[in-house]
Amino acid sequence: MEPVVAIAIIGALGIGAQWLAWRLRLPAIVLMLAAGVLAGPVTGLVDPADVFGDLLRPLIALAVAIILFEGGITLRIEALREASKSVRRLVVLGAPLGWITATLAARYGAGLSWEAATIFGGILIVTGPTVVTPLLRQARLGHKVSEILRWEAIVNDPVGALAAVLAFEVVHLLHVSGSVAEAVGHLVLGITVAGAAGFAAGWLVVRGFRRGYVPEYLKVPVLLGTVVATYVGSDLLLHESGLLAVTVMGAVIGNSTLPSLAELRRFKENVTVLLVSGVFILLAADLSWDMLGLLDWRALAFVGLIVFVARPLSVFLALSGTELTRSEKTIVAWVGPRGVVAVAVSGLFGARLSDIGLTDGALLAPLAFVLVAVTVVLHGFSLAPVARLLGLTSKEPPGVILVGGSSWTSDLGEALQEAGVPVVIADRNWFRLREARERGLPVYFGEFLSEATEHRLEMNRYGMIWALSDNDDYNTLVCTNYAPEFGRNNVFQIGRNESSALARALPETIGGRRIGTGLSFEEFQRRSMKSWEFVATPLTEEFGPEDHFAEHPKAERIAVIRSNGTVVVFKADFEPKMQAGDSILAMAKIELPVEKNEEA
Repeated sequence: MEPVVAIAIIGALGIGAQWLAWRLRLPAIVLMLAAGVLAGPVTGLVDPADVFGDLLRPLIALAVAIILFEGGITLRIEALREASKSVRRLVVLGAPLGWITATLAARYGAGLSWEAATIFGGILIVTGPTVVTPLLRQARLGHKVSEILRWEAIVNDPVGALAAVLAFEVVHLLHVSGSVAEAVGHLVLGITVAGAAGFAAGWLVVRGFRRGYVPEYLKVPVLLGTVVATYVGSDLLLHESGLLAVTVMGAVIGNSTLPSLAELRRFKENVTVLLVSGVFILLAADLSWDMLGLLDWRALAFVGLIVFVARPLSVFLALSGTELTRSEKTIVAWVGPRGVVAVAVSGLFGARLSDIGLTDGALLAPLAFVLVAVTVVLHGFSLAPVARLLGLTSKEPPGVILVGGSSWTSDLGEALQEAGVPVVIADRNWFRLREARERGLPVYFGEFLSEATEHRLEMNRYGMIWALSDNDDYNTLVCTNYAPEFGRNNVFQIGRNESSALARALPETIGGRRIGTGLSFEEFQRRSMKSWEFVATPLTEEFGPEDHFAEHPKAERIAVIRSNGTVVVFKADFEPKMQAGDSILAMAKIELPVEKNEEA
């Protein structure tokens, strides 16, 4: 098969699996694994070793280098300081303990050599934020536990890869040099060289971008080129130091106050999705029946030790003495699905271990695939029942995310919050969030469509999205993007402007459902400036829906808030059933007394 054809097939399978997972609301990693195995060992459609030959490992190494750079750029020291004591304990104590326990599980469960087990144990520190976040949303865990699991996955993602890099450096140097003293000297030199190279590259990028030496349209190409150059250059200076160098480079850039950092993060998200898909399909397709035949009862013993012994032991030891209850520690100890980074790094270092004579290195990738598949499926199906059994599901009603900051969205958010509905107002413009901040409303500053939102915003607290910005196309895009995750019945947007509809003629089949009668942003803004206010009116046996309609005949009815906090939105063709104990949220004209009108 021609390499170009193989690349096209791998790209189609990887992106297709991610798209299908998005549509079916399933973990993408499971579908990518299935696609790779079908394309490789099952059908023989793609044989990466035969197609790419000697270029296969360098291609995977470059892809892993960029993935690790992406991990480094998310490792923000400030975020770790702001995290709770439990998260810091899981990173500072839990990661080393997890490394030790996973190493023992790999040694005595899977039967790996100490060298391979140590490297594999470092890799297994990673729990995978792209896998953990969707699980948390489905289970609706309480705020405290959800935040701990989310932050652990984000911070430990690069930490685990870094631990594996350091472990491989030690193993490689011991095999090359032979003496411990010489190996330690080379290790210190390697860390120094890689750290200096990564810091220098990151500092130059930050300085060049901040001073305007690089135009905007060249920033992304320059960044990508610098990552590759740093990886290759550091490897030339000292063998196997490139991965550590690019991780350090990412951390330097991620912790800078670079004005264009948000744009760079969006770039790395897009590139990483492509690379993760490609690497995962490549590694899965590269599995052979002979390699899979090496997996015996020891593989199951290894998975059992990781899930039921290594993870719980390290978590309970790390969290001892914290404010968490036994139930909260139990759920944290139970949830530890591994992600794509674990598989990608395992495949890379497994091949390199085989090169230096450690034949059991070939087992790292198959074992990682088995662990990923088992933990994603096991935790995915069990998290919600276990959380309910332990009494850790969220007691608060599902909240509403208001996308688009303005004066009237702040009024709306305040009315919802006073009615007992959790809200957050999201906007990528800091100025538009000023009024919400002044009123003490929760806000999210950032691009709502960015992957970073999944990590930074606690999505599992919210059950609805209302797109309320002044950009009709953006509202439609937000609703279309999040409809598969939240359900199409739970994504809403305000009406489109007539001029916008005539200019672009957006079809009604995309986007979200209209709120109320479909007033536009300008109409809401105009009414807000003319003494119209959002009011949540409680219904009683004496004051029913008809009384409310008679009292406010021209009101724009937004939603019914049930007594349990559930929100049901009014639509042009749908009027919710209402009863005593509910509240009607509406935008109504507030008539001022005559004397106040005269003063005005």
